[in-house]
Amino acid sequence: MNPELGNRPILLVEDNPVDLDLTLRAFGHRNLANPIEVARDGQEALDWIPRWEAGESLPLVILLDVKLPRVNGLEVLRHLREQSVSQHIPVVMLTSSSEERDVKMAYQNHANSYIVKPVSFDKLIEVTAQIELYWCLTNHPPV
Repeated sequence: MNPELGNRPILLVEDNPVDLDLTLRAFGHRNLANPIEVARDGQEALDWIPRWEAGESLPLVILLDVKLPRVNGLEVLRHLREQSVSQHIPVVMLTSSSEERDVKMAYQNHANSYIVKPVSFDKLIEVTAQIELYWCLTNHPPV
């Protein structure tokens, strides 16, 4: 693993406290090397952009829910793709929405992946393992 990537955070954008807790526990179960930063709504996610422009470490990947308060996840994605600092950050939609319209809009706005949250904790551990394996260990994002 590239040592620079091990220090870069994962930005988890999730408003549901239960889903947030389960996702953090699933990543904790994996002993993930990357720190996890949390935004609890769409506006909090967008508030990271000026921080990245000021030189704060870009996330390795953004895990973005669709159904968020203040600014929905699809709008967050569209805005991320419009900003030069964030347009190349991989964005994985990790959401309970399996609505075809949401899937289509996510890919039209250049999401890198769309994952429907699994119902069971064991399946969520599997999903977080796959996210870690691909986005944190295998994928080579721009530095």
